[in-house]
Amino acid sequence: MSDLAFQPDEAEIERRVEALLFAAAGPLTAAEIAARLPENCNVARAIAGLRARYEGRGVELECVADRWRFRTAPDLAFMMTQEREEPRRLSKAALETLAIIAYHQPVTRAEIESVRGVSISKGTLDLLLEMGFVRLRGRRRTPGRPVTYATTDRFLEHFGLATLHDLPGVQEMKAAGLLDLSLPVGFETPDPSRALEADDEDGGLPIEEDAPEFAQDFVAEDR
Repeated sequence: MSDLAFQPDEAEIERRVEALLFAAAGPLTAAEIAARLPENCNVARAIAGLRARYEGRGVELECVADRWRFRTAPDLAFMMTQEREEPRRLSKAALETLAIIAYHQPVTRAEIESVRGVSISKGTLDLLLEMGFVRLRGRRRTPGRPVTYATTDRFLEHFGLATLHDLPGVQEMKAAGLLDLSLPVGFETPDPSRALEADDEDGGLPIEEDAPEFAQDFVAEDR
């Protein structure tokens, strides 16, 4: 059956054209198809037969720029589409901020900026909150009642940590490229047990959804 001198019938020609189109890396012209068949084979008739046979099926035969190819039926294209969430990459500033929060939690924005030596853009903390790596822990019992930040369970899951006890040392963080800043004297890796008990130690206040930003004085109405 491989001899090009062999004269196949119409059904065999159609079968061979079908095989060529399925195996081709791209669309084929009628001439390219004919070059792979015995002489005097009616390629046009074979293509017409295939189009009729595949009409309404999950796969159809179509012509694009005088080249023929099989393709998925247009109404089934939705089945070939896979939606996936593109992983978001953290910037260097975000990674440094996250590392400081992890090692100093609960920590305020001012404390993070003190360690980094530069101010933090609002977008950096917003991104960490949005990605679920950081949460609002509470408020310091200090003037201004600044918000404190801490890491979440998602942070542990993402970085493959069972607990805060598994946080690597600062040198390991630098070697892994997760920490690239000049840390001030006094920066220490935390005692994870301290971080877990920090709510009690720092005397933090809980975050209240509808709490006013500033203290308000109320005067009783005269009755």
